[in-house]
Parts: sequence; structure tokens; C-alpha cells
Amino acid sequence: MEALLKILEELHPDVDFEANKSLIDDKILDSFDIITLIAEINEEYDVRIPVEEIVPENFNSAESLYKLIQRLQDED
Repeated sequence: MEALLKILEELHPDVDFEANKSLIDDKILDSFDIITLIAEINEEYDVRIPVEEIVPENFNSAESLYKLIQRLQDED
């Protein structure tokens, strides 16, 4: 989770990613951020996020994003 928070903080240093639960709904993360995140997660965690998993529910909070990463790692 620490590595994920670091990636997110590099995108938006002014956001409290541990507390914020509506990153997509509040338009904190935009489509470019999502693409950057997917690439960084692939590199850091060695997981590929399938297109069908790129939905707001999976990107609305650091916690939900980390759960997605864990689930994808478990599927490998």
C-alpha cells in the first residue's frame, strides 16, 4: 500500500489519498491520471489491469485500488 500511496502522491501531492474515498466522483483523478496509474502499477506490482476492471469503483480510493491490485496478484 505504501508504494501505491507514493505513486498517487506523485500525481497529486495536495490530496490526502488515505482519507479521500471519491477520487473519481470528485474528479480528482482524470483519464490521464488513470493511464499513468495503470502504467505505474504494472511496473511496481507487476500486474496488468484488464480493461473491464477500469471502472470508477476500483479507482475511487487508494484502498479500493489496492484491493484490486491484491486481487489481480492472487489470480496470477
